[in-house]
Amino acid sequence: MPKDFVLTLTGPDRIGLVEELTRLLFELGGNVEASRMARLGGEFAVLMLVSVPEEQSAGLDHRLDELFLEGYRITLSATQRPFPGERPDWLPFRIEVEGADDEGIIHRVARHLSQQGISIEEMETETTSAPFGGAPLFNMVARVVVPPELADRPWQEGLAAIGREMNLEIRVFPAPED
Repeated sequence: MPKDFVLTLTGPDRIGLVEELTRLLFELGGNVEASRMARLGGEFAVLMLVSVPEEQSAGLDHRLDELFLEGYRITLSATQRPFPGERPDWLPFRIEVEGADDEGIIHRVARHLSQQGISIEEMETETTSAPFGGAPLFNMVARVVVPPELADRPWQEGLAAIGREMNLEIRVFPAPED
């Protein structure tokens, strides 16, 4: 029976890091079930859901020590299937936000969703330079799930109000289910 873990790793970006991490998982008979990886500034960040055979799970900490000794910060948290908090009847939506970068955009959107009882499942954000003039532009894509009882309620109107206040374009679309 496999054991599931959420693994995070952050540290200096270098060529071969992902290969090294996935090799040590493979050598333990493990598998990467889902992952997100990105270079953020000069650091590289890894977030993975990994599955390792139960008899090999004790060796995972030991193998990760190799990367820890190289200066990487690592956490390993056991999780389980079915994953707690799954919401099979909830409705998935995709939220896209674009506009001039301003402090507090993520907080305002997250606060509104939280107040409505909506769960953020995934979120990616970035700031880029505008093609003309170089002003910072903000971009966010989020996948949320909405309780069935909110399907006919105007939760999207609050996002539209945030968009008007902060001069952002906020679009909401039904998202395909995983």
